[in-house]
Amino acid sequence: MSDNTAVSYERDLKKLWSYLEEQGITQVTEITATSLNSYILFLEREGKKPSTISRSIASMKAFFTYLKRQGIQKEDLAEDLHAPKIEKKVPEILSPEEVERLLDQAKGSTPKELRDCAMLELLYATGIRVSELIHLQMEDINLQMEYIKCRDAHKERIVPFGNVAREAVFRYLDQGRMELVKEKENPWLFTNCSGQPMSRQGFWKLIKGYGKKAGIRHEITPHTLRHSFAAHLVHNGADLHAVQEMLGHSDISTTQIYARMNQSRIREVYAKAHPRG
Repeated sequence: MSDNTAVSYERDLKKLWSYLEEQGITQVTEITATSLNSYILFLEREGKKPSTISRSIASMKAFFTYLKRQGIQKEDLAEDLHAPKIEKKVPEILSPEEVERLLDQAKGSTPKELRDCAMLELLYATGIRVSELIHLQMEDINLQMEYIKCRDAHKERIVPFGNVAREAVFRYLDQGRMELVKEKENPWLFTNCSGQPMSRQGFWKLIKGYGKKAGIRHEITPHTLRHSFAAHLVHNGADLHAVQEMLGHSDISTTQIYARMNQSRIREVYAKAHPRG
């Protein structure tokens, strides 16, 4: 599992344990399936979102599977827990014009501007996750062949990028990176101004600031460029399986949301333009 997943599961399990202690349960062996179902009902009464409850259930399933495997409990108490149905929301995306405005804001000659421009261009060119972007190392990028390597806990994937992103990264490496990293041996492609790996929060502030400068009124998150990358590819006729592979989605159904967005747009255009629409 990724570090973020592990941290989330630990946080969820600590909340579960606090609830169980309030119910007088102080040992793992005292927990029952009824205890777990009561906790889920408690989360629902607290008004927790279905996505939050689903993640809590996932953490419990992982934990109680572990307890059974270790012989601490004879049965998997979380086996019959069912996650609530989550309605998949249409992701917020930028129009191509908004993307152009956003990317234009970072254009400059200071080391920070060169870095920001390279990060934003590479993010939109590849659609990688922000966590993948900030963990890229020098050995992960091939400027000559125009691709990057992304790794997660289970696999590695190759994602291509184009000339504009290549030029932005080249300028950053040629004129800006050494001013930021301080040491030649620093393995990270992108760092903060102290030469340390950039945090997710740091990048979130960065993209939010540029979005404001670009006059983009709706909320921009670090995931916005990833969604925009996928939606624009599908809109322009890209094969859905190719987009799935570039995004690193394990299930094609996750990628299909961008196809549905495109179909909705086509229906909207038809309704406006056809004489009998």
